[in-house]
Formats: sequence, structure tokens, C-alpha cells
Amino acid sequence: MKGIILYHSKYGATKKYASWLVEETGFICIETEKAKIQDVVQYDVIILAGGIYATGIGGIKFLRKYQDLLKDKNVIVFCCGASPYEEKAFKQVKDFNMKNISLNVPFFYGRGAWDVDSMSFVHRKLISLLKKMLAKKDPKDYEIWEKALVEAGDAKADWTDKKYIKPLLEYLNK
Repeated sequence: MKGIILYHSKYGATKKYASWLVEETGFICIETEKAKIQDVVQYDVIILAGGIYATGIGGIKFLRKYQDLLKDKNVIVFCCGASPYEEKAFKQVKDFNMKNISLNVPFFYGRGAWDVDSMSFVHRKLISLLKKMLAKKDPKDYEIWEKALVEAGDAKADWTDKKYIKPLLEYLNK
């Protein structure tokens, strides 16, 4: 099996997962922004690893743009986010990102990291606005991602773990 891992990582957690996938699969790895479709289509398996930023998956534009050329490939998406896994929230992220993409793509999830100090100005501002909104809400009504946001606060946290890539590796070995 010949494969490639395309990754989009703003803060490093997705890049860490991509490197673990390289260790386990022997696939080559490249940043999505540097990937050329004529090179990518030469592989049987294409794993897109992208961080989740305000429900958008980093790098998903690559699939949207080249879906016609990838339709006969085994395309897999691995998402990385700060929240603990919750099926309903993950389905919403998947559905939102797969709009206008006709590929049948399995999705996998790994919990990422949290470091407000390293975030872009826009992301810090968004976090600040979300926290203000949540302050008006009863904590017992929080969605899982809202609870995780409040719990993380401004502290640094790294929840990355190799255990999160195991389901994807099992899928590849079927």
C-alpha cells in the first residue's frame, strides 16, 4: 500500500499526529499547502490530517478542490481538536466540512492541545467572545466543547496521545 499524509497544523498538535502516522505507516508526509495534486494522485491512500478551527477542518479545501481526481482513492480524514470526543459534535463538524464534497471519506479524531499564548489574534479574540457568551449560560447546559473551553481557560494543555491514531491504523489494516 502506497500512501501519503497531507497535514494542516497551525499550532503543532496535528503535525505531531502526522509524524506518528508516518512512524506507523511509512507513508510520506507533506503540508497540505505544499502538496501538488499531480504528486498526490500517485498514491493509493491519502490521509488528510487537519486541526479543527471554529468547526472548519484545516486542509479540507484540498479535498473540495480536487475531489474529482481523488474519487478512486482511499481518502481518509483525521481531525484534531481541543475538545474531548463527542459523537454529536463530531458528526456536526464532519457534515459541515463535507458540504459539496461527494467523496465517501471515513473520519477519525484525536484530541489536540491548547495554548492561548500561541494562538493568532483572531483565534484569541474568538475565544474571548465565546467565553463572554458562555458566562451568560448555565454551566449544566454546556455542550461538551463549551465545557472544555471553560475548563481549559488560559492554561496550556496537551492531550495528544498515540492511542488516537489506533482506530485509523486498524482501518488501514483491514
